[in-house]
Amino acid sequence: MTTPTIVLVGHGMVGQRFLEALADRGVTERARIVVLCEEPRPAYDRVQLTSYFSGKTPADLSMVEDGFMEKHGIELYTDEPVVAIDRAARTVTARSGRTVAYDHLVLATGSYPFVPPVPGKDAAGCFVYRTIEDLLAIEEYAKTATTGAVVGGGLLGLEAAGALKGLGLDTHIVEFAPRLMPVQVDEGGGAALLRTIEQMGLAVHTGTGTQEVVTADGSVTGMRLSDGSELAVDMVVFSAGVRPRDQLARECGLDVGERGGIAVDAHCRTSDPAVFAIGECALAADGRVYGLVAPGYEMAQTVAGVLADEEPGDGFTGADLSTKLKLLGVDVASFGDAHGTTEGCLDVVYADSRAGVYKKLVVDGEGRLLGGVLVGDAESYGLLRPLTGSKPPVSPEQLVLPAGAGAPVALGPSALPDDAVVCSCHNVTKHAITQCASLPEVKKCTKAGTGCGSCVKVIEKLLPKAADQGLCGCFPYTRSELYEIARTLRVTSFAALLDSHGRDGAKGGEGCEVCKPTVGSILASLAPAIGLDGYILDGEQAALQDTNDHHLANLQRNGSYSVVPRIPGGEITPEKLIVIGEVARDYGLYTKITGGQRIDLFGARVDQLPAIWTRLVDAGFESGHAYGKALRTVKSCVGQTWCRYGVQDSVKMAIQLELRYRGLRAPHKLKSAVSGCARECAEAQSKDFGVIATANGWNLYVGGNGGATPRHADLLAQDLSDAELIRLIDRFLMFYIRTADRLERTSVWLERLEGGLDHLRDVIVKDSLGLCDELEGLMAAHVADYQDEWAQTLDDPERLRRFVSFVNAPETPDPTVRFVPERDQIKPDLTILTIGTLEGASR
Repeated sequence: MTTPTIVLVGHGMVGQRFLEALADRGVTERARIVVLCEEPRPAYDRVQLTSYFSGKTPADLSMVEDGFMEKHGIELYTDEPVVAIDRAARTVTARSGRTVAYDHLVLATGSYPFVPPVPGKDAAGCFVYRTIEDLLAIEEYAKTATTGAVVGGGLLGLEAAGALKGLGLDTHIVEFAPRLMPVQVDEGGGAALLRTIEQMGLAVHTGTGTQEVVTADGSVTGMRLSDGSELAVDMVVFSAGVRPRDQLARECGLDVGERGGIAVDAHCRTSDPAVFAIGECALAADGRVYGLVAPGYEMAQTVAGVLADEEPGDGFTGADLSTKLKLLGVDVASFGDAHGTTEGCLDVVYADSRAGVYKKLVVDGEGRLLGGVLVGDAESYGLLRPLTGSKPPVSPEQLVLPAGAGAPVALGPSALPDDAVVCSCHNVTKHAITQCASLPEVKKCTKAGTGCGSCVKVIEKLLPKAADQGLCGCFPYTRSELYEIARTLRVTSFAALLDSHGRDGAKGGEGCEVCKPTVGSILASLAPAIGLDGYILDGEQAALQDTNDHHLANLQRNGSYSVVPRIPGGEITPEKLIVIGEVARDYGLYTKITGGQRIDLFGARVDQLPAIWTRLVDAGFESGHAYGKALRTVKSCVGQTWCRYGVQDSVKMAIQLELRYRGLRAPHKLKSAVSGCARECAEAQSKDFGVIATANGWNLYVGGNGGATPRHADLLAQDLSDAELIRLIDRFLMFYIRTADRLERTSVWLERLEGGLDHLRDVIVKDSLGLCDELEGLMAAHVADYQDEWAQTLDDPERLRRFVSFVNAPETPDPTVRFVPERDQIKPDLTILTIGTLEGASR
């Protein structure tokens, strides 16, 4: 039996979903799959395209899991566009001349950007906004531009405008329609969106079109609009809609729509039974071309089912056009009959011009929800959209009013029927989600939450919670709850907290290895606010600390310790370098320059630590807190002081940040960096909080992580002044310390945080919870109360007594701590366990 060949032309998001659907059905095991891709890279997340300008790399945007193609035997050819289809011979020919025969052909060629036919549209400085290559070109050209204009005020147009603003350009938006996002929002929603965007400093021109791109010497110098006005710009991005890429279909004689699109039936089959079309290139059976990813995914599933010989169902006859996006930082959502076209429908509207919030629900005469528009606050989208077509359990008025106005009701996911579609991208119902135990399981088994992400909040609320959320067997409370208890009640000791809020069987006890260091960290971070001495080795606090904190140094594998002095921002004088060298020489220490831009000294015995610290403190050094769950380093590049590319003084800022947050105890270690320009030499986007200079100030990134599970940090705010930057970092760190779990890095915390980055931005930028003054006060108390732990120890003879190898022989060094030479330095001399042969045993 001959193995059939399925050829896929195009490898975008819909194409990749089609391949996954084939794999899920076992088709890849019994058919040859060939993919011919026009772009130079495999499928990537075009929905998140703009996140490239927030620090994500093209690899981060990839939709293809490592090893997917190899695992399923799929042949992928990138940079290999198809130029001809021979339906009679059933072959496709690529630009390189490669010819592939097919039994089934699937066209997923997507769409192309529409560029209005205006004079000057092809000048240098004119771009479209569609692919990663487009973004790379825009980024490069923007380096020499000052003002940009985006033609089109729809979804992609606003994304493009946000990108230009983020690149430091003064930005104009030109939209021919009378409002922004005319397809998704109504007049009221457009007005709210306009006010908010104009407040961000963008110039918006609605109700006018582009008449001409003005040029000089072949490059853009301006724009002339249809209302007679002119704009002085040196860069233009066209984002005025898209058109189906149906040229291949036209040339090979397939039926196409009058206004474009490859005509298909309910099973996405074209006028040739051997050829299918899916995604934006297809004119669906209901006569529409769908430009959203969710309908494309449904088409992909439909064709995969046909090729897997499944029982034919209804196929694809139409799709939900609901969408939720964050454009220029503004939440915008629409669902159902958003414009109220149903006969006899009624509008329920709430508008707050001052806050930039607009909510409209469309209902019929009996109260059934038909659709809606949400601008500025789309928190309820995930619950309202699945209720479309049904009568909500509460009145529509209660669904749009904000908290505190008119007795609103909190409508939870439990109100959704089991057949409600929670994830429209992958058509996943509430029932399917509730069969899973965790969000990762939901994503793996159903793919819900892996598309646009707007359903994740609802999914999390549908999943079961552990019966006991307590920190450990000693406390029934989480770490964040214990933090609040200690802060509010000003509890200053572990014993008092355990006796007052521990489990019945744990009260009066000593705690465990989980809760003791956790509470120790909480008390240390709250010390100045609750009236506690911040020195961690006094009294009961000493018994709560981890091994490294016990001696303010890192324990190494042979029982010796490392000493790491703080070198703020990586800047150090020759005199201080000499002191470090002399200390290392005099005590025979191994020296190593770290990735955190400081120098580690290894091989100190515990009894040597005070003498080493004395030399370092006298020279102006202090503890680098390499041993604690605290701020480690703030790396920096040399910035504009020395580098010809630098736009801000990154070293000065790094030093300021490191000295401000030194000694700050947290649920996990904290790392930071400051880069002086977009070249990112300090690797700020791999840090818990990272700062990158712009021509207008600083961009703040949060939640990054290197190590075994790397994560790019997310852009929290842009173009901040020095004062604004420090204020936001203060709030971010104190909110993290307040709400994170035990041993939880900021990267994990941010992904777990309900609402994620959007919620974080609401809390610490917009002060939605009214906590910012309190968070800033806690940080101010930390800064004012900071003392170097090494110096504090050296000033107190009683504190020095713990730094001995043997309490009954304090002058005796530990004889097991030994070293051997290696590469002109030392390394631990480790005892190797040997097993001798028992006397009399056979050999």
